[in-house]
Amino acid sequence: MNVEQWAVRVPKKNGEQRRQQLIANGLLDTALKPFTEGEDILFPVTGGIDGGLRASFEAHEKRLATTVRHELIGGIAVLQERDYAAAGSLMGSRPGIHTVLATTSDVQGEYRTREFEVLAGVPTTRTQIIEYGHRFTVDLSEAYFSPRLATERQRVLHQMAEGETVLDMFAGVGPFAITMSKSACLVISSDINPAAVIMMKENCLDNRCTNVMPVLADSGRLSKILPWKFDRVVMNLPLLAHQFLEEAFLLCRPGGTIHCYALVSSDGEYLEKIRSFQPSGVREHVVRSYSPGKWHTVYDITAGK
Repeated sequence: MNVEQWAVRVPKKNGEQRRQQLIANGLLDTALKPFTEGEDILFPVTGGIDGGLRASFEAHEKRLATTVRHELIGGIAVLQERDYAAAGSLMGSRPGIHTVLATTSDVQGEYRTREFEVLAGVPTTRTQIIEYGHRFTVDLSEAYFSPRLATERQRVLHQMAEGETVLDMFAGVGPFAITMSKSACLVISSDINPAAVIMMKENCLDNRCTNVMPVLADSGRLSKILPWKFDRVVMNLPLLAHQFLEEAFLLCRPGGTIHCYALVSSDGEYLEKIRSFQPSGVREHVVRSYSPGKWHTVYDITAGK
């Protein structure tokens, strides 16, 4: 049986290293068999990621049940519908899964949370994610977390210079902030959700980050609270970040970088709005496919003088 799934193409010489990274980040779809194509290996992954493509994979016979569409977040598998049979199969096929949930609502409210029903396993919505050597604890019913942005967080980190001051405007439990702390001298990590900020503080302690300052605040008022201009501003709130661009430009130093994330239906959807703030440069980059006809995009903006 063949199954169409998202894939990443990797040169054979880097195959094992990339496979281990995908496993560590909970992205490798172990229900499907990787295959070689020329000098490359195609690995099946559980969702669209940066540089991904669609490919047809052969399913492991003993794991056919796990081809059901799901999102793996740490030790929790999240289904989009109540499917108790699939939940039981997932629990039996992957020893790392401790809970299977079904979403019973969309991401909603100013805290960006979803509601869930436990289908199998431990009755909890709390889990740990290992990502590029960092450990993040999240309660999915209290804060939003996307493991599919692991590669994007690394992309931003690799753009940084040593000693930058950074503002994470919609930090959640802190995955961007803690990742960027490796190169930054100071990261202000803000969120309006009290539960997220509490978990962010736990994650900073677990990862021994002494240069991340968690802040409970409305990001629309940060320019009135914070006395600094930042070298880099991250705006990871895809549905609403564009509404906070004025605040981001107020907080970014001339020549600094703003990463504004958005869900778009066409190329350049928010370019006109961004250019109204007279940046000295802007580049649009597709992070991943989000749904049919929509893409998760980031605008890398250089603030003007």
